Amino acid sequence: MKKMIFGAMIAAVGLFSTASAQIQEGNWMVGGNLMGANFGLNKGSGYDFSIQPKGAYFIKDNVALGGYVDLGFSGAKDAPTTFVYNVGALGRYYLSPGEQGVDNLLNHGRWFFEANLGVGGTSISKGGSSSNGLNFGFGPGYSYFITPNIGLEGLLKYDANAGFGNGGYTNRLIFGLGFQIYLPSGQAKRIANEAR
Repeated sequence: MKKMIFGAMIAAVGLFSTASAQIQEGNWMVGGNLMGANFGLNKGSGYDFSIQPKGAYFIKDNVALGGYVDLGFSGAKDAPTTFVYNVGALGRYYLSPGEQGVDNLLNHGRWFFEANLGVGGTSISKGGSSSNGLNFGFGPGYSYFITPNIGLEGLLKYDANAGFGNGGYTNRLIFGLGFQIYLPSGQAKRIANEAR
């Protein structure tokens, strides 16, 4: 019985430390968010789909810098199709447990803030409006580590394009669900060498 209790305590400490170990300096984060998907089944219903692959490198503990690509489209039968595209740099800051009075909901996760800056636009087919220019966004998120190297995430983000064209300034509030894979730099190098 004592061995079981001691083993459970070691496992709990190990699982908590994995959330900290994966966001340390020198590690990589690769994955993406599925911003939304909606495929209507009724007559005249439309579709809406968006993905956002991203990757980042931890320049120091809890701070990652990298890039993102955002691609999405929506429409309906006999209606214009809207295409959204963005590419740029992103930054993330992960809150430490207890930092600024913020406690983790679960022992295996971390709150974070994400911001992005790049170029992008929105284009609507069949003579619709278009906007191209500066893309920026920011918002909070939570990453729950289901394994030592994989985090499931939720992200609430304000996203905007300030640009040129007849669409001008466009903005939206998005809720994304996705996952990230966290790799120590040694493991990332090994995977890159095997891919060659």
